[in-house]
Amino acid sequence: MRRKVYTYIDMLLSGEHIILDVDHWLLFLDLIETSSEKERFWDRCRRIARAHAEQLRCKINSARDLLERLETCNFFRLNENSENEFTLVLLSEAPKKFIRIFLEEFFSVMGMRAEIREDLAKLRISIRD
Repeated sequence: MRRKVYTYIDMLLSGEHIILDVDHWLLFLDLIETSSEKERFWDRCRRIARAHAEQLRCKINSARDLLERLETCNFFRLNENSENEFTLVLLSEAPKKFIRIFLEEFFSVMGMRAEIREDLAKLRISIRD
């Protein structure tokens, strides 16, 4: 719990994050999928994920660090199956693509090889060293 509070403080005090209602979040994701600009949006998401990885290199030392930080954002519930195997339980199917793209790009910049498999409302992640 204490780690989550410090993560919230770190994110909110920097002024780079906002608190957003889950219904609004899902509404935005649904709207994006019907937009003629959706590929541009996903390309920009990839660039932002890479920028986040570069910015957070000193705070994120492992896949678990990253996943715990994103769990604090309420993107998913994290289940650690083993040291290198994780299951992300999503609120719905809508954020799956966003989270997958973010993780793929972040892991790539950090030099982590990750296999991400999709289920209906889950992402299963295996980190390969």
